[in-house]
Amino acid sequence: MRTKLAIASFLTVGLLWVAPAGAQSHGKPITLIGVIVDTACYIGHNTMGPDHAKCAAMCARAGIPLAVLEPKSGSLYLPLGLDHKSPNDRLLPFVEKTVRIKGTVIEKGGIRGLVIQEISAAK
Repeated sequence: MRTKLAIASFLTVGLLWVAPAGAQSHGKPITLIGVIVDTACYIGHNTMGPDHAKCAAMCARAGIPLAVLEPKSGSLYLPLGLDHKSPNDRLLPFVEKTVRIKGTVIEKGGIRGLVIQEISAAK
């Protein structure tokens, strides 16, 4: 009886320890080269590029989400604030610039979400 109780306790503690890690590890690891764009102007007006950087930064400060455009595939990735903070703050220094990102892609409802682990200017 003691052995069964010990095994049950071990399994319960093990499941509690593993579940949170598994919950945050869903998605596909990715490294991509992309351009940081503001979604309103890029999607609504097809506007982007260095001449648009001031407008894109203004839009981002006003709460318009920034996104990562992968020019090679034309894919757009929406950065996710899983820490409950705006991802725009981290992306503003790179607005309308090419970056290298390591992160995790989570696709749901036709949207590619991107959890960014590392971001730097592309070389």
